[in-house]
Amino acid sequence: MTHLMISAAHKSSGKTTVSIGLCAALKRRGHVVQPFKKGPDYIDPLWLGQAAGRACYNLDFHTMGREEIGDLFSRRMAGADVGIIEGNKGLYDGLDLDGSNSNAALAALLGAPVVLVLDTRGMTRGVAPLILGYQAFDPDIRIAGVILNSVGGPRHESKLRRVIEHYTDVRVVGAVPRNDRMHIEERHLGLMPSNETEAAQRHIDRIAAHVGAHVDLERILEIAATAPEPPSPLRKPLPGPVAPVRIAIARDAAFGFYYPDDLEALQRAGAELIPFDTLKDRALPQADGLFIGGGFPETCMEALEANASMRRSIRDFIESGGAAYAECGGLMYLCRSLSWQGRRCEMVGVLPADVKMHQKPQGRGYVRLCETSEHPWAGGGRRVIHAHEFHYSGLESLDEAVPFAYRVERGYGVDGRHDGLIHRNLLANYSHMRNVGSNDWARRFVAHVARTASG
Repeated sequence: MTHLMISAAHKSSGKTTVSIGLCAALKRRGHVVQPFKKGPDYIDPLWLGQAAGRACYNLDFHTMGREEIGDLFSRRMAGADVGIIEGNKGLYDGLDLDGSNSNAALAALLGAPVVLVLDTRGMTRGVAPLILGYQAFDPDIRIAGVILNSVGGPRHESKLRRVIEHYTDVRVVGAVPRNDRMHIEERHLGLMPSNETEAAQRHIDRIAAHVGAHVDLERILEIAATAPEPPSPLRKPLPGPVAPVRIAIARDAAFGFYYPDDLEALQRAGAELIPFDTLKDRALPQADGLFIGGGFPETCMEALEANASMRRSIRDFIESGGAAYAECGGLMYLCRSLSWQGRRCEMVGVLPADVKMHQKPQGRGYVRLCETSEHPWAGGGRRVIHAHEFHYSGLESLDEAVPFAYRVERGYGVDGRHDGLIHRNLLANYSHMRNVGSNDWARRFVAHVARTASG
């Protein structure tokens, strides 16, 4: 069981593209690759998962305990030849001064050797003190290699290699030339989701060919093989089913932000997940509950408006008392209207508010929520929830009588003080939940669906 972390000196160094290329190139060679992403993210994992052919799992200190991270990692590495952990931001970046939630802390927890992706644009001799500084900052972190990215040409590469070989003991395991065709279109939330375009696989293939041709894959595997065996999974049995229910889940170009382990938790709790397309299907499938996750509804707003029969079907389901849950993009879709770039489109209309897109994020980062007594699921009003948010939209003309499920202790949510709009048996929040030991939202939602359906 071998693994390594792909990190960088700073964000936008190209580590996601390199990680995608490594996953796909190693898979091409017949290796079973298990990808992971550090921190909260939906978009990078979509690409990594498609490149590897296995779902990508998030490892996040904010929502998970250290033991829980180790357990998830060990469970998901079962049957894999190599694990690729993509960091977020820079190797030593994190919220806490002591670095306890940094990429380096995750590498230390999992015993992962680190390969640094270095953006070398405009850099020659200066690469040496950068590497030496990163080595010296925390001697317990093993930087086992560097991949030079955005290299200007053979002469530039030669200079960089000579400098690194002369001043450091770190091995160069790749030098990836600058290539604009490797660029993945960026959005205000990050990289474009792979579920939005049929050309995604072709693009992954191009990245794999480019990275595979310029990175020493054998050396990558050798580095990964030096990682110690991760701890055995916890012997604590996974909880069994709550009730057999059918939950319709939006899976299309507008809505695709779901954590795979959350979906697995819903299934373990007894849910059969029935995918539907908000853009093409005319009505909801027969189901007891409804789940609409995050995404980019603003990019599909005309098509969402045009599918009036689907909007009516969803509205009828919720207004008739059907149990529903929505996050971020799903919340936006359930409001009266959505405005972006001078255009306004009608949405489902069950939430008494209008959505407006802004130029800057309205909520961004980790959140801490305290459940109110209004929370519609069993056990509400007693929990503190650690989650995350990232939204450029805000709500306008919100009916002041709408109850909230959460009081915001950190973050923004709907208005800086509250999150979790409640309407009949619908809960809709900007915050993205993660089904973990301290927040078993999947089982609670399934129980809510079963109770609503039987009542």
